[in-house]
Amino acid sequence: MPDIASTSLVPVMPLREVVMFPRSIMPLFVGREASMKAIEAAQACAGKQIYLVTQKEPELEKPSPEQLFPVGVICRVLQVLRLPDGTIKVLFEGVRRARWTALEDGPTCLMAAVEDMPQHEGRPEERSALVRAVHEALEEYGKINKKISQDAMLSMQALEDPGALADAVLPHLKVDYVKKQQALEMGDVSERLELVFELLQSEVSLASVEKRIKTRVRQQMERNQREYYLTEQIKAINKEMGRDDDPQAEVDELEQKLRALNMPEEAREKALAEVKKLRTMPPSAAEYTVVRNYVDWFLDLPWNELKEIDINIETARQVLDGDHYGLEKPKERILEYLAVQKLSKGLKGPILCFVGPPGVGKTSLAKSVARATGRDFVRLSLGGVRDEAEIRGHRRTYVGALPGKIIQSLKRVKYNNPLFCLDEIDKMTADYRGDPAAALLEVLDPEQNDTFMDHYLDIEYDLSKIFFITTANSLHSIPMPLLDRMEIIELNSYLETEKRHIARNFLLPRQIEAHGLKPENIRLSENALLDIIRSYTREAGVRNLEREIGALCRKTAIKLVEDEDLDKCINVTCQSLPSMLGIKKYRHEERESEPQVGVCAGMAYNQRGGEILLVETSLMSGSGHVVTTGQLGEVMTESAKAALSYVRSRADVLGLDPRFYRKVDIHVHVPSGATPKDGPSAGITLATSITSALLGIPVRNDVAMTGEISLRGRVLPIGGLREKLLAARRSGMKRIIMPHDNEKDLKEVPDEVLRDLEIIFVDHVDEVLPLALDATPEEIFSGRATATPLYLALRAGKSDKGEDSNHQNQ
Repeated sequence: MPDIASTSLVPVMPLREVVMFPRSIMPLFVGREASMKAIEAAQACAGKQIYLVTQKEPELEKPSPEQLFPVGVICRVLQVLRLPDGTIKVLFEGVRRARWTALEDGPTCLMAAVEDMPQHEGRPEERSALVRAVHEALEEYGKINKKISQDAMLSMQALEDPGALADAVLPHLKVDYVKKQQALEMGDVSERLELVFELLQSEVSLASVEKRIKTRVRQQMERNQREYYLTEQIKAINKEMGRDDDPQAEVDELEQKLRALNMPEEAREKALAEVKKLRTMPPSAAEYTVVRNYVDWFLDLPWNELKEIDINIETARQVLDGDHYGLEKPKERILEYLAVQKLSKGLKGPILCFVGPPGVGKTSLAKSVARATGRDFVRLSLGGVRDEAEIRGHRRTYVGALPGKIIQSLKRVKYNNPLFCLDEIDKMTADYRGDPAAALLEVLDPEQNDTFMDHYLDIEYDLSKIFFITTANSLHSIPMPLLDRMEIIELNSYLETEKRHIARNFLLPRQIEAHGLKPENIRLSENALLDIIRSYTREAGVRNLEREIGALCRKTAIKLVEDEDLDKCINVTCQSLPSMLGIKKYRHEERESEPQVGVCAGMAYNQRGGEILLVETSLMSGSGHVVTTGQLGEVMTESAKAALSYVRSRADVLGLDPRFYRKVDIHVHVPSGATPKDGPSAGITLATSITSALLGIPVRNDVAMTGEISLRGRVLPIGGLREKLLAARRSGMKRIIMPHDNEKDLKEVPDEVLRDLEIIFVDHVDEVLPLALDATPEEIFSGRATATPLYLALRAGKSDKGEDSNHQNQ
């Protein structure tokens, strides 16, 4: 095999079940990424040449060299058209057949070293006879194959060169690609033309057989039509004689039901038009079933059927309070809606969106709303839905078409005013089949959903009487136009006190009943319940808490059965929890036992609730490198940079050499490195930790803080305040430093969380340092707090002027 480096390389594009021939122009649709890159490489080369070769196994995505036929065609790329679905349509012109000698991976695609394939001419008299025979066969083939244009036939009839004639005819033959590849590899022109003649004769024979079959089928169809005509005559005779088995009786029954149904007149006319079609077609026809199913959907839908709703505000309040503890804002909004609807009797259904972490009771609250309002409850999960037809339905032209999930659900409930819960609306995706979020725009718009158009029904349907409630874990993945149509109600994570109440009054009784126990069989102490919440679960909701309580019930059931005493009472205490639930799964960060230099306590919030976050800063002699570790996200990394920039800008005030950063390496670390951490609320914590390390002043161990920082030292507001304060209280913190702009948010924090906490509001980092560092303001801002060697080195600016000058010159 020749050296590939010494031969010009051509981009390679494998073909599936297609064979290219010289002197032919062929359009191909290209979808494989490797093939697209080969076309791009060909366009970039002079001459726009590419090597098309057929692969032996069509199903292979990336064929190996052994899976490619040895002979292909050097082609020229004439035109490239990009289609909306991501594929491209390319027009190729075959230049000459060639054999590949070596293949190698290029920068973007497969490249081949090729050599022209020699052609052998046969005897002149044999070639002339074959050309004449092929012309005659081609003329006969053109009469039966109407897909070949007249211009193409004339151009092929004008060819006298055997090789050119064979290559021109082969692309028009309906034969297997293996046969075409066999012809492409033939070096003897006479043999190739002889094969073309055989294939033409075979195609002509097959066409004659196909013609006979079509004639026989046509005769059979005429016979069926005659039978249908006679059947219709029999139906007419049966009707005149008054017989009961009249086939038209079913159609008459459908028409009567449609005329008696309480539905819009436009829908009635549409359905009656379809019934009229049923009268004119036989029941055995394929379309008969399609039309009959369509009419049945019109009959089954509750067009104007509304369930009688008796609104009682006091009963609704009792239902909501009995099913859910807390959640005051959602309950208040629901009661407002009920009160207004009772007065107005015409308010369109609102679209509420419950947003909150998993397990806080969004879907179960929607069920309670349905019970409180007396509506039927319908739940539709949108998680992973990526097809627009799931919302709008399929058009009737498709086989097995159905209406969308909303229309299907209304058929099940039999009323047109249920409560519809669209669950996990933030989990929808989009692909080539459409965007379901865009389809929901019409469904969830109170000004438009009274004329909702389902593709299957192809007629307007009124959804305005439906009470829509959607649920989501977060808002950032919901498109803004869809978000604008919904009223957002946030369900925050539960506090420990709320979890204790929910566990005691809701979860424990439910699990006792589910496990066949009696209430007196298990006694769970308050301390044990609090230990389960803190050490065995870490979540915003109560889903895992219920699982752990279920585990306690199972352990209790085992003991009752083993002791054969079904009236026994099992006491669950903090001491017995490890034997029943295993070792503790989680630990919460505790405050330091004494003030530490460079260690500052921040407060973080995630979907599992609030946590104390210790930030550690260490200094080393170096050249100004800054390292952040602990799986910090982009936002926290930028906050660390902003905090360091602020400290550098305040170096003179803090008594530091303005060029101190050239003499030390700063390492900022947040423990629990396996847990990713991010969020815009750690700025002042990072600034305090870095300042403490640089000044050598310890940070008070009873202080926690939260707030973002700007380059000017301003303290910016944060979120999740309630959960953060609970975490600080749980960790034994006494003093809390937070942005002044968050003072208004304290109104939503329960008094039991704020008890014994000293809340201090600040606007600038200069206010934070005296409150957090274990030193007086004069010591902090004058640099007299400590005299460690490293600190003295950071202040020794005058003695190092020569060294700094040299450093700058370098």
